[in-house]
Amino acid sequence: MKLNKIALTIAFVLPVIAMASGSTEHHAVTMSNSDFWYRVLNFSIFVGLLYYLAAGPIGDFFKGRQVDIANQLKEIEDKLQASKDEAKSAEAQLVHNEAKAKELIADSENEAKILAENIAKKNEEALVTLEKSLDEKMELESKKMAKSVINQLLTDGITNDDIAVDESKVVSLVSKKVA
Repeated sequence: MKLNKIALTIAFVLPVIAMASGSTEHHAVTMSNSDFWYRVLNFSIFVGLLYYLAAGPIGDFFKGRQVDIANQLKEIEDKLQASKDEAKSAEAQLVHNEAKAKELIADSENEAKILAENIAKKNEEALVTLEKSLDEKMELESKKMAKSVINQLLTDGITNDDIAVDESKVVSLVSKKVA
């Protein structure tokens, strides 16, 4: 860096010193006695060489940059298209899932109704069975109770002393049977 600064300083200062140390005599400068055309020719050769040497690498650089930008743009477009495709796919999946959810809700409601009806039928059948069982048990218990009361009355309540049978009654009963 310092070397470049020193070279530039020398390049600007040296011509100034050379011109300042020139002779005191003054020439009249005209186009015919000047080196203008030689300088133009020299500059043209310099620009031609510079173009010849630098045009290839600079052109390659810009072509490479153009290709890089085109590749980046293509990648971005591909990503954008992939995002759009994913969005469409997600939207289609969402619609499909919503339809499936509605179908599942309808199916579950129908199943709930069917289950409720089955449970109600089974409960009614169970109630009918329980009522029949209760009626049968009540009838059985009433028969047992009647039997028990009759047995108790027969065993405890009636004795031979309680029944007064006289002969006239026995004769009338036997004659009724015979007749």
